[in-house]
Amino acid sequence: MMKLYFFFVSVFETYQKARLVFVQTMAELATRSSNVKCLESAGVLELLKPLLSDACSTIRQCAVVAIAKLAEHDLDIARQLLNGGIITITLENLNKYNVYYKRSALYLLRAVAKHNEELASAIVRLGALEHIVSCLEDFDTQVKENAAWAVGYIGKHSEQLAGLVVDAGTLPLLVLAFQEPEISLKQISAGALVDLAQHKPEAVVDAGAISHLVHGLENQDPKLKLAQLVVNTGGCGPLVELLKESTGGSRVPACMALGFIAGQSDQLAMAVIESKAITPLVEILQKKDAEDAELCAATWTLGHIAKHSPQHSLAVAVANALPRLLQLYTNPKSSGEVQARTSCALKQALQCCLHRPALETLLHSAPACILKYVLAQYAKILPNDARARRLFVTTGALKRIQEIETVPGTSLKEYINIINSCFPEEIVRYYTPGYTDSLLDRVEAYTPQIPELFTDRVPSDCQSEMSIEKRN
Repeated sequence: MMKLYFFFVSVFETYQKARLVFVQTMAELATRSSNVKCLESAGVLELLKPLLSDACSTIRQCAVVAIAKLAEHDLDIARQLLNGGIITITLENLNKYNVYYKRSALYLLRAVAKHNEELASAIVRLGALEHIVSCLEDFDTQVKENAAWAVGYIGKHSEQLAGLVVDAGTLPLLVLAFQEPEISLKQISAGALVDLAQHKPEAVVDAGAISHLVHGLENQDPKLKLAQLVVNTGGCGPLVELLKESTGGSRVPACMALGFIAGQSDQLAMAVIESKAITPLVEILQKKDAEDAELCAATWTLGHIAKHSPQHSLAVAVANALPRLLQLYTNPKSSGEVQARTSCALKQALQCCLHRPALETLLHSAPACILKYVLAQYAKILPNDARARRLFVTTGALKRIQEIETVPGTSLKEYINIINSCFPEEIVRYYTPGYTDSLLDRVEAYTPQIPELFTDRVPSDCQSEMSIEKRN
């Protein structure tokens, strides 16, 4: 039975490898326009179509990329994708799979939409705009880039299409994307705004895009001087007030704006702290009914506030944000996006944190991937702080780190070695697991050395007492 099982496993592995090699080869061949007609005549689209929903994520992604490259080179292939239902399948799968599939799917949409108004209109009729707009709100930069690109390619063809794009709510999201720190995202979102402005200039002006674009032209470092402008004009206060609203969709944009400001410099992050933003951000994390978008935005912002210095990290730590971030990270019900964001924020905050109570809380509950950042900070504190060393022992922290299972050569093991070197060897041994048992073993194996008091000879002081009793 075992041989048969391994045979079946081998067969399926070979089949999966063959599919993967096929889609990767097709994607590579499709990069050259001279190969497109040959691939089309060989029926490559019909072979790639079922692989769009393959069980293997890499195969799915490569299949979409291969089809997108073919469509980018050839109008007829782009039209076949619409008639053959491939675009429909891609849209249905867009929110089912991971971020890499999203990137590839959006690349396919813009590859088809760029050809002419007919194809762009067909994509819109299939409901593509709704998916593209949702991707403009994604936290992944490349997803937002590809979404912005698709928006521009659809809207540039005609006033009607530009109007549909504007009505879908893309302009505020493009303006926000332009304010992100990544240069490529700024360029692509600016290009999309220009494409829409050719047909809908009033809408672009009303969305407030012009002032941001002008500042982008004037400043050598637009990502910093746009944020400084908001702080100088008192913009942080109103943004914090938006965080406190119980209804409406203003919390996520407000969070993102504050996070962008805080991420540019330590002075701007301190301005965000002084605007009392941390408390409402932590309150968002503590809400039982908070949406993933709110949790991710608040987490992202807290990480950007805390990453600059111990003083910034302290402001986040004393608000009790770190334990809540850890709870969200370790909660099996948290989405993958929430876990990724909380992990990043914890690492950003811990790398600057010297607040011992906050570190102690995480020491007893954090998994190894977070724990190494906690121990790294203790390795900085303990060598130069005698009181911290005493508390490290009395609170059970020294005992705790002796119980951690580590692998030699890892950073976790190195930090534990540094911490142990801050204490006398006998103290470390005392708290090492198994040391008490070894002491008891020594007790059992010990051969007592009986003093003369307990031998048959009566000691001299006892003899004198006995003689006194006899005289009496």
